[in-house]
Amino acid sequence: MSNKENSVRIQTSILNPLEKKALIWMANRLPAWVTSDMLTWFSLFAAVLIAVGYLLTNYSPAWLWLASLGYVLHWVGDSLDGTLARVRNQSRPLYGFYIDHNMDCVAEFFIFGGLGFSAYMHFWMGLLLFSVYLGLEVYVMICAHLKNEFKLTYGKFGPTELRVMMIILNTIWFFVEPLHTVSVPVTVGPLSGTLLSMDFAGFVVLAILVFTYFSSLIKDGKYFAKIDPLVKK
Repeated sequence: MSNKENSVRIQTSILNPLEKKALIWMANRLPAWVTSDMLTWFSLFAAVLIAVGYLLTNYSPAWLWLASLGYVLHWVGDSLDGTLARVRNQSRPLYGFYIDHNMDCVAEFFIFGGLGFSAYMHFWMGLLLFSVYLGLEVYVMICAHLKNEFKLTYGKFGPTELRVMMIILNTIWFFVEPLHTVSVPVTVGPLSGTLLSMDFAGFVVLAILVFTYFSSLIKDGKYFAKIDPLVKK
């Protein structure tokens, strides 16, 4: 696993140039008592905050603002922990990789679980999104091990863009009141139920994640088959 030290970080997202400058600026101004570990745990706290915000939308849509604040705080903790270590020349590649990505999985559980328990999305949709997102993350870890490429973004889209999109969606859901009561009956064969307003957005995100996963799977599958051909004995 020591090859993680040499893994190339691939970041091609729309916001990456601006984000990188902002993170370095912030890291250089943080007090000495703030550590990378503290920021990692702070990102987990922010994920819990997001979950609580979504859960409380069952009482009032105003709690969407708490979820949006959670996304901002999660960006700070999740994006700044590694930057801070690199700026201070205190990188711990093995430990950092281990703790950061384990915390990411726990954070994603809270975020997607919170969405599933919100007033606007069914739990099964939150679970589907979590499962596919987790599968994509496992795929990234596999490529980091086999190709020494740590792919943080796909095309022009990455975690930061996803957070921005969720904040925009939260804002739309707060101001567009008809979305609060959407419940569309759906029947598929012997199954019947309803779709809530965020379920429709969930299907769009799910389609993007599934397409990204399988297109990358096929592309890299061909690459690995070429560099590791079957040798007949």
